[in-house]
Amino acid sequence: MKNFSRRDFLKLTGASLGAMAFRRLEGLNPSGSFQFPEGEKLGRVSVFPNYYATRIRTEPYPNAPVVRDIGEDELIIWLREVVGGAKSTSKRWVETPEGYIYAPDLQPVHNFPNIPLTAMLEGRAGFWAEVTVPYVDLWIANPPARAGWYKDSVANNFTPRLYYGQVLWVDQIMTTDAGKVMYRFNEKYGYGDIFWVDAAGIYPLTPEDIAPIHPDVDPVEKHILVNTTYQTLSCFEGEREIFFCRISTGYESESYFTPPGGYNPHRKLFSIPMGASSTEGRSGYDTPAVGWPIFMNGDGIAIHAAFWHNDFGTRRSHGCVNVCAEDAKWLFRWTTPYLSLDTDEVSLAWPDHGTKVKVVKRTF
Repeated sequence: MKNFSRRDFLKLTGASLGAMAFRRLEGLNPSGSFQFPEGEKLGRVSVFPNYYATRIRTEPYPNAPVVRDIGEDELIIWLREVVGGAKSTSKRWVETPEGYIYAPDLQPVHNFPNIPLTAMLEGRAGFWAEVTVPYVDLWIANPPARAGWYKDSVANNFTPRLYYGQVLWVDQIMTTDAGKVMYRFNEKYGYGDIFWVDAAGIYPLTPEDIAPIHPDVDPVEKHILVNTTYQTLSCFEGEREIFFCRISTGYESESYFTPPGGYNPHRKLFSIPMGASSTEGRSGYDTPAVGWPIFMNGDGIAIHAAFWHNDFGTRRSHGCVNVCAEDAKWLFRWTTPYLSLDTDEVSLAWPDHGTKVKVVKRTF
């Protein structure tokens, strides 16, 4: 671990970022003192600002009077979720001190800052970690940026960030002259971009955090049922359902739907960037640090965490099975093959496979 002056840090991140990068560095919150609202539970506005508006309303109905408009990444104190008037395909609304917000537009988050590590773990090249605050800003260490998601953020005058529940690989630690501890985020299967992030927002995973769930159960007895009609996922041990959650599978279209049938998952890893180019009938996307993916087939369909919406229970994906971060982590720990901090990725060749998944469609 090395102490860096602000000048050294700017040299490292690249003078080409100019004054904007310097102001962002100056504006970093001191470790452990993120300026987020105080509340047991918060909601982060997760709609892209150029996509559509999100509003606080006086009542949980789409046509209720507007209190005010709210923008991407604004944080709201989450009081409770209520049932209101239907907007799109959901009737879920969140009650806040100011009024009501359509629940699918708010990622439920917490603000759990951490005491950072000041040196790398002995004998390890890095460590896996989770974002435990609503968001953390990113500063690129090796410009120019290569990743489309980063360039799109900058092009739209939006600060590149990681969000609550994302999973990242940290391979270096540094401390600035001001005493701020920074972790270096280096995505294993990314575009080659390397970033610095405020360590206080990042929690290093422990063996207990990823310990297998019910490892004593015969793996043959474990299986997953995905219902694309009801947008639900159930885990079974034999005939007994032991876990249930809402999901978002692919849109009901030829380009995006999640095909029904039986799947034999073959690849599992802690985190991976996900993306696809725009093609005829399909829009492109590019997302870093997608946590807890379980790949069901060779076409890239996976069960994985989604931090960019809270529309679970509604079709929303490009074919994958979206679940919230907490549910994705539970599924990752319960399914086989089991992974650890020492074995953080596995790819299986047929006839070997992980916990079976069956995707069904009900019309009644």
